[in-house]
Amino acid sequence: MSNKRGHNLFIFLVMIVFLSCRKDKPADKIKPNITIQQGGVFISNEGNFQFGNAKISYYNPSENTVSEDVFETANNRPLGDVCQSVYFYNSKAYVVVNNSGKIEVVNEKTFVSTAIINGFVSPRYFLPISNAKAFVTDLYANKIYVVDLTTNQISGNIPVGGWCEEMTMVYGKVFITSKEGNYLYVADAINDLLIDSIQIGFSSNSIVQDKNAKLWVLCDGNQTNSIYPSLHRINPANHLVEQSFQFSSINDAPWRLKLNGSADTLYFLNKGVYKMSILENTIPSQPFISSSGSNFYGLGINPENSEIYVSDAIDYVQKGQIYRYTSSGSLINTFKAGIIPSDFY
Repeated sequence: MSNKRGHNLFIFLVMIVFLSCRKDKPADKIKPNITIQQGGVFISNEGNFQFGNAKISYYNPSENTVSEDVFETANNRPLGDVCQSVYFYNSKAYVVVNNSGKIEVVNEKTFVSTAIINGFVSPRYFLPISNAKAFVTDLYANKIYVVDLTTNQISGNIPVGGWCEEMTMVYGKVFITSKEGNYLYVADAINDLLIDSIQIGFSSNSIVQDKNAKLWVLCDGNQTNSIYPSLHRINPANHLVEQSFQFSSINDAPWRLKLNGSADTLYFLNKGVYKMSILENTIPSQPFISSSGSNFYGLGINPENSEIYVSDAIDYVQKGQIYRYTSSGSLINTFKAGIIPSDFY
């Protein structure tokens, strides 16, 4: 099962009604095949939980064209149930398909599948440790999977306490966010062992590393227990929390933490899009880009020109809307992607 924001069980009845009676308008200038170009954008679309309609879209900004589902086009079969995340590494794309419990390994130029890594419970995020090894987080497994990239098989695991999300590696250590506690786990990347846990805010969901090699971790908090969302800067060398920011409202719901290409500016979603320098001492009180009633769900920053891509999941049933903005926040254009577009690459 995917993130709580996207796959509430009550939506199933709504989906049945909508899918039985409506037809989507086709996306603008849809192309059946792709030509990968510099500056192109892949979009992961979760699809509806248990409907098996996850897709990978490809947007060519120079031609303003959308290829709706590059995986199915390349492989003559659907991707699976809930596309959670994608990681590009060593000329391959590792596509994590959450409810299908698998990772599709595809050629990054053609998107033809070359292998399938099976055996997960509910995989979330993939992080390469070396050319031969990767870590994979999971929603239900209570462990981090260790994957052999030479055989494309699970080779071991690291026990953890519950649902884990995004990871990053620095100084030979992997820092792992945890949705069900107030700790950031630290694992030895060589020996596949937990070596520390850093106390931060409750329910960490995303992590990035800035230009000074400092880590930034965004936390949901917990409304039921009156725990406010928070943002933390951590020194990965000594594991010290150098700075912590508390959000002003218990109703804030920050997530999707991203960095620009120069790694000196943070972006995240909290209904709208927020922008924050790594040198600031307070969280911005107003969004950089207002949602204006849209259901902002995914966020991506182009590392080359700092253009901002935001997805609107709308009702979690129809095709999502993508908004493309300049680095200054001016709308460039909009286009459709798949159902519940969640991330950009």
